Amino acid sequence: MERLLAADQLVAGYTAPLTAPVSFTLCRGEVLGLLGPNGAGKSTLLRALIGTARIFSGTLDKAPGLRITHQRQRPVRLPQMPIRGRELLHLCGADQEPLPAKLRPLLERRLDKLSGGQLQFLQIWACVGNGADLILLDEPTNNLDPDGIAALGDAFQHLGQHQAVLLVSHEKSFVTRVCTRRVELGDVEQLA
Repeated sequence: MERLLAADQLVAGYTAPLTAPVSFTLCRGEVLGLLGPNGAGKSTLLRALIGTARIFSGTLDKAPGLRITHQRQRPVRLPQMPIRGRELLHLCGADQEPLPAKLRPLLERRLDKLSGGQLQFLQIWACVGNGADLILLDEPTNNLDPDGIAALGDAFQHLGQHQAVLLVSHEKSFVTRVCTRRVELGDVEQLA
């Protein structure tokens, strides 16, 4: 498998370091779960990968031309958003088939009329379905009910072998279900 990303003793933060040193690799076709207690710097690590947080020490090696998409833990929700689900997916380059069945009823609805879980799932698909090499998902199960979490897990079936996912989640059962490996407090553990 082609390696997309390698972190070696990476320490990230903003004005000061917020993460303990972490090392991992991520290859095409993998779904890697990032676990740890609140405040451990999981979201900060994702931001370091896209360049919005500072790397204090260690190394980060990205494959040349790596295309990354990022779904934030708390996506911005504008009070009035007159675009529809189909338009959001089109703008993000994620209007390809097959769409998960849970998304079909949302395509013609305005974003400002969606529930938190509906908007969350649509925004996740905007990342998953746009063909990026690396998909960063920060707490993707936020706002999702059990059916939404199950549908999200099923959506990972649509990933291409050219893609990889790095996700942060507190839902250990979800991570166990969808991830091929996980990184927890600097220790990479192979999942069965």
